[in-house]
Amino acid sequence: MPKMKTHKGLAKRVKVTASGKIKYKRSYGSHLNSSKSGKRLRRIRRPTAYTGALAKPIRIALGQDLGDVGAGRSRLRQSPGSRLE
Repeated sequence: MPKMKTHKGLAKRVKVTASGKIKYKRSYGSHLNSSKSGKRLRRIRRPTAYTGALAKPIRIALGQDLGDVGAGRSRLRQSPGSRLE
């Protein structure tokens, strides 16, 4: 089986922290900001993070969390001599 390729577009937009969280920049902060409140713009300016179940598929796309990929398939395969009778 070939190696998983890193999703380069995603790699340019996010960073994996040491604890496994995915840090990213919030949207809606590039233009048309005069109609947005200062509080909202300050919140948008700060980076935020995905954690837990949301972060797992992102880590897999980045090639960071491949320990569980394909684990379910190996449990389905059984050797021919191990029949349950």
